[in-house]
Amino acid sequence: MMILVDFPPPVERLLAAGDLKMPFSDTIKYCILGISVTLLLLALGILAWQAFRCFTHKHTEYAQQDTVNSELLYSDGKSTAAGNFSGSPSTQEVDVGMEVRRLSRCLSQTSLPSTISSQTDGDMLEQANIRKQVDGSLRFSVYYDQLQSRLVVTVLEVEGLVEQSQTRSLQPFVKLRLMREGSNGGELEGCTDEEGEGTSPVLWTVLQEWQTRIVKGSCNPLFGDQFSCVLSEDKELQHICLRMEVRDFDKFSRPTVLGEVRVPLGQLNMSYPLEQQEDLQTPQKDLVGEALLSLKFLPTSQRLEVGLLKVRTVLTEICSGAVTYARISVQCNQCKLRYQKTSAVARRMVTVFNEVLMFSLPELPLEQCKISVSLYETIMTTKSTKRLIGQLTVGKEKSVEDKHWSLMMSSVRQPIAKWHGLLI
Repeated sequence: MMILVDFPPPVERLLAAGDLKMPFSDTIKYCILGISVTLLLLALGILAWQAFRCFTHKHTEYAQQDTVNSELLYSDGKSTAAGNFSGSPSTQEVDVGMEVRRLSRCLSQTSLPSTISSQTDGDMLEQANIRKQVDGSLRFSVYYDQLQSRLVVTVLEVEGLVEQSQTRSLQPFVKLRLMREGSNGGELEGCTDEEGEGTSPVLWTVLQEWQTRIVKGSCNPLFGDQFSCVLSEDKELQHICLRMEVRDFDKFSRPTVLGEVRVPLGQLNMSYPLEQQEDLQTPQKDLVGEALLSLKFLPTSQRLEVGLLKVRTVLTEICSGAVTYARISVQCNQCKLRYQKTSAVARRMVTVFNEVLMFSLPELPLEQCKISVSLYETIMTTKSTKRLIGQLTVGKEKSVEDKHWSLMMSSVRQPIAKWHGLLI
């Protein structure tokens, strides 16, 4: 049996659907339409206001940035000029950190030679661990025995140290260095001032190093440690300086330098034990040599090649088993890369490394990058600890960069070599 169903044609169905009416009056329909139009106009108005606000904010930001950049360029140009400053003072707000870095760069360029001005632009490895406020004094005694040509130094006590950490107590000790003044660094290449007059910094040689015991939990530690060494000639005392640094030992970090005392031995009458007490001063770095460093930047592969070519230092005596090596670390955009070491080479007055180390950079662009090179000496024949010879730092900050870094970035894919001073 077949059932036939008669469907209405499409036209008739459309007409039937058109006869349907909504169960609302015309007033309600017009009200809904008006509300919809009002909401649409309100949304379009909010969108236009947000777009206008975003455009004006970006325009103001770019204008302020251009004004600050022009102000910094103007101030840099005025700092290098020899004349006096002129013009009305600026009342615009400038980043304090950027201004401090700019002022420190200007001071370093006018007071230090070109080879060690880069050391002041970027902090040394231990420079960050120097306490800004120096408190306390150091009591010590020195004595020179003319019959035995022996110098005796006794560290007695440290007074007036101040704890600045509530979580841990002080663990002070004293690091002593007996340093001899050289011939003003005349034999070092590139140690000239900014004007090219050829004035060289003082070159120092570390004769002896000592370290006292660690006194835990005391702001007025008593030491009583005595150290001695033989000096060949009495005239040598005129060029010897005793540098004593008071440090705070930290098991999990580098020791913090609390302050230092420098004693020129040539100005003292040490024919009998002479006891003195000196206030702690802000620590300063000394030039002990120079290193020829090569830098090469590869932007495509995001790599940085650091090459240590030569190192020049002054040696008092050459030990047969003494070797030297360098530890190079790179910190890029607040990311510290894994350090690398060079091969151990027998130490000479001119030590040749000719070794290149490669570092993979995490990201570009390079807003901040610091290359730190630490030179150490050790003796292979005995189980002796390593001794720091000197350090140098090359790189750039967000607003300041040294000359070597600028030359490298202007000649990418090409190695650029330059002498740098080793500081300790």
